[in-house]
Amino acid sequence: MSEPSSPAPGSDRVRRPRSITVLLPVLGLIAVALCGLFVFGTVTEKVGLPAVTIGVLAALVPVAVVVTAFLWVDRWEPEPPKLLLLSFVWGACVATIIALLLNSGAEAVGDLLLGTGAGGKISGLVSAPLVEEAAKAAFILLLWWRRPIEFDGVVDGIVYAGFTAAGFAFTENIYYFGRAFAENGFGDGTSAGVLAAFFLRGVLSPFTHPLFAVMTGIGLGIAASSKVRSLRILAPIGGYVVAVLLHALWNGAALLGGAKTFLNVYFLIMVPLFIGVFSVVVMQRRREQRIVAAALPMMVDARWIAPSEVPLLASLSGRRSWRKQARKQSGRAAAKAVGRYQSSVTELAFLRRGRTLTDEGKQRQRELLQVLKTSRAEAVRLADGAPRG
Repeated sequence: MSEPSSPAPGSDRVRRPRSITVLLPVLGLIAVALCGLFVFGTVTEKVGLPAVTIGVLAALVPVAVVVTAFLWVDRWEPEPPKLLLLSFVWGACVATIIALLLNSGAEAVGDLLLGTGAGGKISGLVSAPLVEEAAKAAFILLLWWRRPIEFDGVVDGIVYAGFTAAGFAFTENIYYFGRAFAENGFGDGTSAGVLAAFFLRGVLSPFTHPLFAVMTGIGLGIAASSKVRSLRILAPIGGYVVAVLLHALWNGAALLGGAKTFLNVYFLIMVPLFIGVFSVVVMQRRREQRIVAAALPMMVDARWIAPSEVPLLASLSGRRSWRKQARKQSGRAAAKAVGRYQSSVTELAFLRRGRTLTDEGKQRQRELLQVLKTSRAEAVRLADGAPRG
């Protein structure tokens, strides 16, 4: 790994009051923990601890598949792990408790006004789509508002929406799987137990909640990357409306239709829509690759990277081979340092694409250049100290 020159890292971060840097994060963690405890206690009270245990074990399988899929989407410009974790926790705890309280209230009002049993349909067809999609979208909207540097396109919207929805679906699956086990055990020829519930929710439709939320995420991603004021307002609203309508259609097929209606909605609407979103993701990943490849010559001219590194940075396969080689020759720490170096190059490419940097952008560029410099130095140090074969 050659050692091109690098500019000075620039000034330090502006100091913020400790009430912001320490107190607010602590209060946020306490609030999330309380939400999580409330949800866990509520589910346990409804189905019992053994059923909750079975529900957790069953829910781990689909959530692992969904999270892995969205990490694959996020490979070119990886989002900060702490924000991905926070988005998952938001969906699993905060969004879940909001939905639980408001949907329960809607069901009670429906039963009171329309008679017993009607509240469940009102909750499933009206309240749940409106409330749940809004609760999941709230985190993405907050992130776009507070951390615009970390949210700058459609892929970011898809990834954060997917993680938030994955957390929400994880908690919801614990309840549904646990209830199925509490009522019918594992199931047999005459009753549908947790295995049937797992097949329906974990095998056939693990991506339904993420698919709905991704509609809002795409809308917010379009708004984040657009300079047209009307589009920045209408795209998120349109995405949310589509998410609500799809959610209502899915719930309506389950609540009002029979097996044939459910399967028609699944195969004729949800599966093609999933394929369409997957196609959008593939196109956006290719676009991200082009953005990075187009920025590399400028980085060479600025002497941020070495010319010999361009082919290694221009493709995911080249990056993966570079990390693999670094790990083989110099160890895991060297591979991690190369990974940080690659990520800083990607973020610099996205930060500078077709825009004039604001003061915040310039500060972010200085931070990324410092990461680039230190990770390079670390990789070189580890490579020089590695035993030669």
